[in-house]
Amino acid sequence: MRPYHQIPIYECGEPLVEIPLELFAVESPHPYEKLGAPYGKNSPYYLRKSVVDNLSQAQNYLHRLHPNWRIQIFDAYRPIAVQQFMVDYSFTVALQQRGLTETELSPQQRQEIWKAVYEIWAVPSLDEKTPPPHSTGAAVDVTLVDDAGQIVNMGSPIDEMSERSHPDYYANNEHPEAQQYHAYRQLLRDVMLKAQFQRNPREWWHFSFGDQMWAWLNNQFNPANPVTARYGRLV
Repeated sequence: MRPYHQIPIYECGEPLVEIPLELFAVESPHPYEKLGAPYGKNSPYYLRKSVVDNLSQAQNYLHRLHPNWRIQIFDAYRPIAVQQFMVDYSFTVALQQRGLTETELSPQQRQEIWKAVYEIWAVPSLDEKTPPPHSTGAAVDVTLVDDAGQIVNMGSPIDEMSERSHPDYYANNEHPEAQQYHAYRQLLRDVMLKAQFQRNPREWWHFSFGDQMWAWLNNQFNPANPVTARYGRLV
């Protein structure tokens, strides 16, 4: 259970709609599809309608600040089967990074690796009260592309399982390069929050609108006007 799972969900029934990819930058083919993630008939480039509307607003805000920059969509809707696939894949990657095999893991090592995986990945829960954010169609992973069409260097790649993924990791680092990373992360945060999103406290790239995490974060910042989640898990 994460803290945001205490937030009740009152599903509003708003449909998933296709993200107008012509407004954004996008990686093609989709990064998880390239790994073999089982999307089936589903597309990763869908979100709830209001989330898509807000994402378009965020792109407009970015355009005002940097006319030729674009938000890049890395990932959006993620079925539970894909969530499970990516959790298992990330566990395997973590093993490889440590030069270990699963058969030789001690209980302590196994626990440490799963802890690292779940720092980044939500549990692929089938419980309707605890859906992974991306499985609600309310969460999106994004970065920025500059006027030369290059992905902006944020100081760590999306999905990296380390403290560098934390949004403020570079905030107090006086090295000019680190300060630039932080400034870019803040730019992304600013345009997304202006469009009513909230940012995952552990991931500089993850933003959501209308799900449990969004509601929980809103309530932390504005306890006098608490909100509930409007989007639950989609099949």
